[in-house]
Amino acid sequence: MTGLFAPARLGPVPLRNRIIKAATFEGRTPHALVTDDLVEFHRATARGGAGLTTVAYCAVSPEGRTHRHQLWLRPEAVAGLRGLTDAVHAEGAAVAAQIGHAGPVANAASNRAPAIAPTRMFSPLGMRLTRAATEADLDRIVAAHAGAARLAYESGFDAVEIHCGHNYLASAFLSPRLNTRTDSYGGSLANRARFPLAVTRAVRDAVGDRMAITVKLNMDDGVPGGFWLDESLQLARWFERDGTVDALQLTAGSSLLNPMYLFTGDAPVREFAAAFPPPLRWGIRLGGRAFLREYPFREAYLLERARQFRHETALPLILLGGITRRETMEAALAEGFAFVAMARALLREPGLPRRLEAEPGARSLCVHCNKCMPTIYRRTRCVLAAEAPGQ
Repeated sequence: MTGLFAPARLGPVPLRNRIIKAATFEGRTPHALVTDDLVEFHRATARGGAGLTTVAYCAVSPEGRTHRHQLWLRPEAVAGLRGLTDAVHAEGAAVAAQIGHAGPVANAASNRAPAIAPTRMFSPLGMRLTRAATEADLDRIVAAHAGAARLAYESGFDAVEIHCGHNYLASAFLSPRLNTRTDSYGGSLANRARFPLAVTRAVRDAVGDRMAITVKLNMDDGVPGGFWLDESLQLARWFERDGTVDALQLTAGSSLLNPMYLFTGDAPVREFAAAFPPPLRWGIRLGGRAFLREYPFREAYLLERARQFRHETALPLILLGGITRRETMEAALAEGFAFVAMARALLREPGLPRRLEAEPGARSLCVHCNKCMPTIYRRTRCVLAAEAPGQ
């Protein structure tokens, strides 16, 4: 494995280094279309030295958004996205579009459309019941992923990342807790994996080898009765067997049931409450600790689980989760990981990759206070970033 700042390839795409800006919803698309603010967000990341930046979240259909101000891939979005990809390329970086369907994580009230889930359930995010997906729904959504990938290619993206984590729709189908269907999409892992495997096949068929295709895959949901590591390892083997995926980005947790399992660190309950009007604000203050459970932060906290995939699949792996030091990144590459991904650290300091290249002993200024998380409702940012160099 070559060094962190050596040129690399992600499938057919050349990258200037092995640092990826992980998908973090930017909160900069008030009309579900690209804005200058969104372009500048990713331009700053590219200028800061990342090899690839990921635009999140690009829904494949309007009801697949977490709320109506989220971007969804349609012909009207192409011109703005082309401006974004051109801006990133001009800074020397590649750019990926994270595509997917939010499923039960969608806010039905905001979208003005029922949220779709494997089976009928109450969604605490939409505060109403979801609708069980029909086979016609699933066929439509599979085709929508393929269409979104084609639009991403037309828009100048180098890669697409298929969202198969955090109990968004593909991840919800994998979860025994959320998927209690008795048809060919429920029960055994082979049945529960049928939908995500169909999505990746449709995307590969749509774009061939013109783009890199990655999957953001839950290693586990972090909830009792949910998707767990042994099944995730098997799914990784199936992705490799099918030849549809160029790399896996390994993640964990449930946006629906246990979001802090992914983030770890402080749980900003007061800040989340302040982002909502009463009476929801009061409810979050009173009961927020039950939903936003705290897990101690440690460097590279997903590494131990991710190592197990290195022994089970030859697919390139992208390590995510609290990576803040060059030493940690180099150690991950030495273990066989192909890339490292950062999210909060690059919100805090978009120029971190260039600083790490110039100062190998440097580390991120991110303190994992997680106060960036509630800002997604009004414009995602680090609340401490005014102090950060490279902005």
